[in-house]
Amino acid sequence: MFRSINIIVVFLVIWFADPYACTTAIVSGKFTPDGRPLLFKHRDTSFEQNKLMYFNEGKYTFIGLVNSADHQGKEIWAGFNSAGFAIINSESYNLNVGDTTRLRDMEGVLMKKALAQCATVKEFADFLDSYERPRGVRANFGVIDASGGAAYFETGNTEFEMIDVNDQALAPFGYVIRTNFSATGIPDAGYGYIRYENANTLFSKAAAAGNLTYRFILEDVSRSLYHSMTGVNLYADLPPDNRSNFVSFEDFIPRNSSVATTVVQGVKTGEPVDLTTMWIIPGFQLCTVALPVWLTSEGRLPRITVADERNVAPLCDYGLTLKAKCFPVRRGSGKRYLDLAALINQQGTGILQRILPIEEKILNRAETMLAGWRQDKFSEEDALRFYDWLDETVPEGYFEQFGLPVGQK
Repeated sequence: MFRSINIIVVFLVIWFADPYACTTAIVSGKFTPDGRPLLFKHRDTSFEQNKLMYFNEGKYTFIGLVNSADHQGKEIWAGFNSAGFAIINSESYNLNVGDTTRLRDMEGVLMKKALAQCATVKEFADFLDSYERPRGVRANFGVIDASGGAAYFETGNTEFEMIDVNDQALAPFGYVIRTNFSATGIPDAGYGYIRYENANTLFSKAAAAGNLTYRFILEDVSRSLYHSMTGVNLYADLPPDNRSNFVSFEDFIPRNSSVATTVVQGVKTGEPVDLTTMWIIPGFQLCTVALPVWLTSEGRLPRITVADERNVAPLCDYGLTLKAKCFPVRRGSGKRYLDLAALINQQGTGILQRILPIEEKILNRAETMLAGWRQDKFSEEDALRFYDWLDETVPEGYFEQFGLPVGQK
């Protein structure tokens, strides 16, 4: 009997311990400086190794973020397709409350099906409406399309509610944020309320300054070290050097469980859908550089973002190797304590400070290329050459800065 009680307690701790603490947002193209919508997911999960995969299995081709252990790509956790439709999710813990349905954790399966067959927000609504019930999900699904559509769908096993991000009554400042609760769910249940306030503070300031951009999300949100409950901003008090300086690291947007970030930048109405860009940090965000990907006819992607012979994406693996230096304490509650000095310090020798120049080079080159395409047309040859350049430049950068072997074999 005692053993059975212990097992139940362990199960409850695991189930309610906020294991999938994603932070997400949608920004209407009406409020971005360039008129293009943004779809953001900061992913948290127990699956640390992520990869990108290309799919040609339905009405549309698509790229998805996949767990590296998922060899066949059965589940997708963020992605976009050749119609310019994109989707992300955050698990919502105040939906399906009291529901005893056994089918669950099917969000990744549903998103893959949606990418294969949906082109618009309206089609996704119809897709959810006709989806077999129980759906096996409890999630905030965020979607954008090539016509400027942008919406969240707070979705449970049998019902869903749509929040139109283009509706100023619902999104007066042009954005909606979702963490791990739904506005239409049970009040005060779920998780992520502090992370929601963290993000809302950042988005509110950016909206006021006209700075709701993909760079703001990648650089200032996904790597934010601001805590809304305590008022702490870890960037404001840097350690003097790289000697260990541990800080409590709970309820920031990046966490020990953070594994990847995607920002899908959609297109303006009438703009070619092949300009849809997914900016991705395919690994622990504080140690991994960001880069863009586009759909190409053969589905090629940068080699550093897809599974190698070890079935891991090399760039994700670089980030995890460096993450271990940020969380060196393995026993007990060590994962809750960040060695801030290893990440950022006054000497500028922290891991994040050393990867940012690599990333800046990538983003600047990509922006120049995109500007040319928007004046003319998308060039698959340019994109493939850019991928080749990434596959050389990024490993070389990690080798020069950290001595990590090229190819990480």
